[in-house]
Amino acid sequence: MERVRVDKWLWAARFFKTRSLAKQAIDGGKVHCDGQRIKPSKEIPVGVELTVRQGWDEKTVQVIALSEQRRGAPEAAALYRETEQSRTKREAAAQQRKALSGSGPQASSRPSKKQRRQIHRFLREDSDQR
Repeated sequence: MERVRVDKWLWAARFFKTRSLAKQAIDGGKVHCDGQRIKPSKEIPVGVELTVRQGWDEKTVQVIALSEQRRGAPEAAALYRETEQSRTKREAAAQQRKALSGSGPQASSRPSKKQRRQIHRFLREDSDQR
């Protein structure tokens, strides 16, 4: 096997759960091949570089092997190698998101009746002073 469709490869490499999700991501511009937008039917050879965006993360991977069949996760991980630059960028972004999520005030639950009255009283007093 010298070439395989990119949607099949993404499915086999376990980037997406179904081929239709892989196709939607490709059509939506979330997958690039060597910096260019591609179509789901594009056949990719070994050695090509793919950029795949999944949620908040963007991975740049180099295709090492081809497969049209979906297998276990260890075999799927052997189909590609993520670039070191991509890995460090993704981990830094994840740490930044984690730091930002804990910085704001977070309510543990809904306000009680007493707290709600205090909030309403505070808002009324604030609007009366204007």
